[in-house]
Amino acid sequence: MSKQNAIDLTQFDDGFRAEQAEERTDFESVPDGKYQVTVEKVELTEAQSTGNPMLRWTLRILGPKSANRLMWRNSVITANTLKFVKTDLHTCGLELEKLSDLPKHLSRLLDVKLEITKRTKGDNENVYFNRRIETGRAAGNFRQEAGDALVPF
Repeated sequence: MSKQNAIDLTQFDDGFRAEQAEERTDFESVPDGKYQVTVEKVELTEAQSTGNPMLRWTLRILGPKSANRLMWRNSVITANTLKFVKTDLHTCGLELEKLSDLPKHLSRLLDVKLEITKRTKGDNENVYFNRRIETGRAAGNFRQEAGDALVPF
């Protein structure tokens, strides 16, 4: 028996029956603008309308405005979009010799920090990757070196 089947939820049955599900249609989109995000999830899937391969990105806003809100970007892969897909991967620090290697390297895109721009035109919301935000030792050293350079001698 799987762990999920071992959990007894019967104690909640009466309360669950009595609850009314809420219709939620009041979710506001994240306002247009620039955001710092982290790549929370990225998966290779197929576009529903065309069946073309597609990268589905889930991005979590780091803040301060709209902190922890989610944004999504779908990158459909066709002969006409290869340049854009390659640019996005490059921005995220992933250099590939051939696109067919991408499935083996998707995990390297997780937790990448990016500056993005969100723009709305009509009913279409677009998310653009501006640049990678360097974190860790290299960024820390830069700040320390910059600070040292500003110390009067």
